[in-house]
Amino acid sequence: MKRIYSLLALLLLVLSAQAQMADPVHFSSKLNMLQGDEAEIVFSCTIDPGWHVYSTDLGDAGPTEASFHLDKKDGVELVGKLTPRGNVVEKFDEMFGAKLRFFEGKGAFVQKIRFTKPKYAVEGYLEFGACNDEMCMPPTTVEFKQSGDAPAVKAAPEPAEEPAPEAEQTEEAAPADSTVADTAAVAATTNIGESDLWAPVIDELNALEHSGSDTTSMSWWLIFLEGLLGGFLAVLTPCVWPIIPMTVSFFLKRNKDRKKAVREAVTYGLSIVVIYVVLGLAVTLLFGASALNALSTNALFNIFFALLLILFAASFFGAFELTLPSSWSNKIDQKSENTTGLLSIFLMAFTLVLVSFSCTGPIIGFLLVAVSTQGDIVAPTIGMLGFAIALAIPFTLFAMFPSLLKAAPKSGGWMNTVKVVLGFIELAFALKFLSVADLAYGWRLLDRETFLALWIALFGLLGAYLLGWLKFPHDDDQHRTNVPQFFLGLISLAFTVYMIPGLWGAPLKAISAFAPPMYTQDFNLYEGSVEAKYTDYDLGMAAARAEGKPVMVDFTGFGCVNCRKMEAAVWTDQKVQDILNNKYVLISLFVDDKTPLPEPIEVTDVDGQQRKLRTIGDKWSYLQRTKIGANTQPNYVLLDPTTGKPLNGLRSYDENIDEYVEFLNTGLKNYKK
Repeated sequence: MKRIYSLLALLLLVLSAQAQMADPVHFSSKLNMLQGDEAEIVFSCTIDPGWHVYSTDLGDAGPTEASFHLDKKDGVELVGKLTPRGNVVEKFDEMFGAKLRFFEGKGAFVQKIRFTKPKYAVEGYLEFGACNDEMCMPPTTVEFKQSGDAPAVKAAPEPAEEPAPEAEQTEEAAPADSTVADTAAVAATTNIGESDLWAPVIDELNALEHSGSDTTSMSWWLIFLEGLLGGFLAVLTPCVWPIIPMTVSFFLKRNKDRKKAVREAVTYGLSIVVIYVVLGLAVTLLFGASALNALSTNALFNIFFALLLILFAASFFGAFELTLPSSWSNKIDQKSENTTGLLSIFLMAFTLVLVSFSCTGPIIGFLLVAVSTQGDIVAPTIGMLGFAIALAIPFTLFAMFPSLLKAAPKSGGWMNTVKVVLGFIELAFALKFLSVADLAYGWRLLDRETFLALWIALFGLLGAYLLGWLKFPHDDDQHRTNVPQFFLGLISLAFTVYMIPGLWGAPLKAISAFAPPMYTQDFNLYEGSVEAKYTDYDLGMAAARAEGKPVMVDFTGFGCVNCRKMEAAVWTDQKVQDILNNKYVLISLFVDDKTPLPEPIEVTDVDGQQRKLRTIGDKWSYLQRTKIGANTQPNYVLLDPTTGKPLNGLRSYDENIDEYVEFLNTGLKNYKK
C-alpha cells in the first residue's frame, strides 16, 4: 500500500508541474530542396491531446496565428506566404465570433524560398499560438538557422549602389509611427534581470500553495455528484420505482435464508453499478477524451442532441412511449431464468437496465454529453459510477431492511409528476444545445434575450404545472398539489422572476454557463467593469508603491478565450469589482502583444536556452515563465510592489467567485502584515 501511495503522490506532483509549465507542442524544422533553385522550410509539430495550434491568416482580432519572420537572409528570397500543410480543423469560436482554423494531433507549416546566390544563409523563426479548453500558451517561437551551398543559380551582375537622396534618408531615419516607437520604448525601460521585482518567486508560490489547488479532483467530485443526482431522479420515475419492491420481494421469497437473500440483493445492486460503469468506460474508449470534447462543441451534434431531448421531453409529457424492443429484455429475462448463481443475478440487473431505458436514457445521455466537455478520460466513468450507485442504493437498502417497504410511498400519480418535471428540464437544456449551434452558424435566432425569454416561459409553466394550474394527458383529474410540489413550484416561479432582469442585461451569474454570451444581447443597460490601469509591469509596480497598495498581475492575452470568460463571469461580481478597483493596482500583461521592442533582447530562458525577445508580448511571457514558473493564461498573481514577493498562491481559470474573493482577501491580509 505504501508503494501505491508513493506512486499516487508522484503522479500528483507530475500533474501539478504540468499544470504550471505546459509544453504541449513539439516542433522540428528542416530544409527540403525542390527542383531548380527553390526549397522549402518545413516546421512539423506533434500536439498533445486536448491542445490545438492555430493556423495562418486568422486576422488581428483572433488568437495568435502562425507566421514566419526573417532575422537574416543572404542569397535567398521568400516565395509566397507561410502555408499550413495537413488536416486543418475549421470551427466557429463563440468568443471571437468567427471561424478559426487549427491543427490537432499533428500538423506542419511550410515557407518556400528561392536561392539567388551560390552561397546562402537564412535565419528566422516561426511564431505560433496554442490553446486548450482551459488555457492558452503565450506566442511561442521555433528558431530556424541554416547556411550552405545553394543549387546552381544564374549569377546576375550586382547593380552599383547609388546613394539615396538626402530627403529619402531623412524620411527613413524617422520611425513610421512615433506612437508605436514611444510605446515600445516605454515597455523596454527596465533592463531585464537587473530589477529585484523580476526575481523568481516560484519557491515562495509553492510554499503558499495554489488557492484553487485541486481543481481536477473538485471537478471529479462535482461530476460524481451530478451522476448521483441523476440516478436519484431516475429512481423516482415510473420505469424504476415500481420494480424495486417487486425485485426485493423476489429475492426474499427465493431464499429462506434472509442473509443469503440480502447478499443476492447486494450483488444485484453491484451488478447495476458494474453495467453502468462499463458503459461509461465504453464511451471513453470508443471516442477518447479529446474526441468527446470536440463532439460536444460540434454544431451538428448539438442540433441532433437538442432534437433528441425534445423527443424525450414529448415522451415524458405523455405524447408517446419510448421503449427498447421488447425482444431484447425478453431474451435477457429468459436467459436469467435458465441460469443460476451470480450470472443469473447479473442478467436480471441487465434486464432492469433495458426495461428502464425510456426513463433513464435521457438522463444518462445528458450526463455523458455534459461531462464530455471536461476533456477528461475518466469523467464519463465517474459520472456513470455516481448514477449507478444512486440507482442501486434502494435495492440494497430495502433488501437489508424489508420493513421499510411498508413505509415507502406507493406507485401513483406523483411519479408522472416527476416525469413531466424532467420533461421541462430537458426542454430547457435542449435550448442550450441549440444555442451552441445557433452561435456556430451565425443564425442569431437564439440571442441572449430570446434564450432568456424562452427559459422564463418554460420555468413559469413548470411552476404553474406544479401548482396544479396546468395538466398533461397522464395526469389525474382529481390530483391536488401537495406540499413538496408547492415548494418546488414556488422555487420555479421565483427562478422565473430572477431571470426577468436579464432581458435588460443583468448578468444572471447563476445561469451564465447556460445562457448565450453577453455580446449577443441587443439591449443592455448593465454598467460595471474592471479595467487595468497599467499594461506595463514596472510602471504599475511603481504606481502601486506610490499608492501603498498591493498588486494583482494579470497574465493575459488578446487571443485568450478563458481570460475573457473570467472577466465576464468573475470580474463583474460586485465584491470582486470593489476589491480590484479600490484595494489593488491591477496590471494586465498581454503576452501576445506584437508591438516590437526597440531592439531584440537576448536572454537565457528557464530551460537554459538562449532566446531573443522581439516584442512586448515576448517580454511579458518571459517574465511569467521566469518569475512565477508558468506559461499559460489566464494566470493571476498577487505581489508586494516593494519586494516583488507573492502575497498568495497562483490562481488561473476557475469561475468560483467565492474562492476568487477569498484569494484576493488573503492577499490583502498578508500585505497588511
